[in-house]
Amino acid sequence: MDAFREAIRTGRLAPGTRLPSSRVLAADLGLGRNTVVRVYSELISEGWLTGVHGSGTEVAQRSPEPVAERERPRPPVARPQLVHNLRPGQPDLSSFPRDEWIRAVKRTVSTAPFEAFGYTDPHGRSELREAVARYLARARGLRVRADSVVVCSGAAEGLRLVAAALAKAGATTVAVEEFGLPTQREALVKAGIDTVSLPVDSDGADLSALDQAPSPGAVLLTPSHQFPLGVALHSDRRAAVVDWARRRGALIIEDDYDGEFRYDRSPVGALQGLDHDHVIYLGTASKSLAPGLRLGWLVLPDRLVGAVAEQKGETEETVGFVNQLAMTEFIESGAYDRHIRAMRAQYRRRRQQLVETIGRHAPTARVTGMSAGLHIVLDQPGRTGAELVRRAAREQVTVEPLDFFRHPESTSDRDGVAIGFAAPSPSAWAGALDALVRTLR
Repeated sequence: MDAFREAIRTGRLAPGTRLPSSRVLAADLGLGRNTVVRVYSELISEGWLTGVHGSGTEVAQRSPEPVAERERPRPPVARPQLVHNLRPGQPDLSSFPRDEWIRAVKRTVSTAPFEAFGYTDPHGRSELREAVARYLARARGLRVRADSVVVCSGAAEGLRLVAAALAKAGATTVAVEEFGLPTQREALVKAGIDTVSLPVDSDGADLSALDQAPSPGAVLLTPSHQFPLGVALHSDRRAAVVDWARRRGALIIEDDYDGEFRYDRSPVGALQGLDHDHVIYLGTASKSLAPGLRLGWLVLPDRLVGAVAEQKGETEETVGFVNQLAMTEFIESGAYDRHIRAMRAQYRRRRQQLVETIGRHAPTARVTGMSAGLHIVLDQPGRTGAELVRRAAREQVTVEPLDFFRHPESTSDRDGVAIGFAAPSPSAWAGALDALVRTLR
């Protein structure tokens, strides 16, 4: 990425230069195509490149720098930190319940048994596994026992553990939604597992493609709130994917990344409640509390618990016992439920305000996605997602183009941007809205 920036900055890549397609460049450099797509997307968002879906990628028109400035040594260039963070999937960190968490930590450290200070059980502390099992059964409708829970340091590690266990068991292919986190696809590829793309429509992933795929051993879904398109998996398709897993002896990996945040009705229960023998449930406190806690959990079919925990080893670094026991206290005391209710109310107000503001100031823009989660999807006639990202950057606003989440094999012509509404602090929210309005005018 730095090489691209330097080549553009020094004029070796002139404005208007057409770049190779992501597929061609990936083959030339021996990289994964997802890596090249991500680099192109980030350079577009920074204003170095321009891209139109289906028409290629070019070097952006930029004012030339003075020679003396070009010749001066420069430090490595990081992705710019714009003033207004409207990236999808990021919570309001300023609302983290510090006082309640400090009280939970103090109680934990003062009462923890001596053995808690030793190496951590790769399955996680039994106290947290029991608390998580009770919480998930009550709040998300899971069929779960404490001994089917494995604690992990967030969703990324959870999927890595699952991918490694699946690969060891002989799985070679996992089906994924055609729009999703590139890091999840990369985790599967690093484990030696290929991914095949499933189309997504208004009813969620089109599962009819599963029987046409090359014998996937599992399918990775975000059924409660598809990321990033923001739709729920239809009840008929929920039943159909469970039937498919039973018939094929396959597994469903359910990423329930923000399942607690539904605003127009009670949250839909997790898919795992339909079949605990064929569904791997992946949950995390990253959206409900803070990603920096590195707290997540897997609920596994009995036959996979040992295989997944084995991937961590006996002494591998995992979630520290203080955070595990503090989270136990946080759940058991009711503080976790109270915090989720408070954040659900705050995010509901923000989403409504965001949609109403867009409707007033950019009436041609179309907002899609159900009333849930931490982001919306927007497209604006006459403007591509890449153009909206560039315009937003000029207003010091960070959003993500849908192309960033697109599977390399996707044939969808869907375009637009994903706009988060959770990350700004309450005091910064009004300024972020105003800057977004300027972007869309």
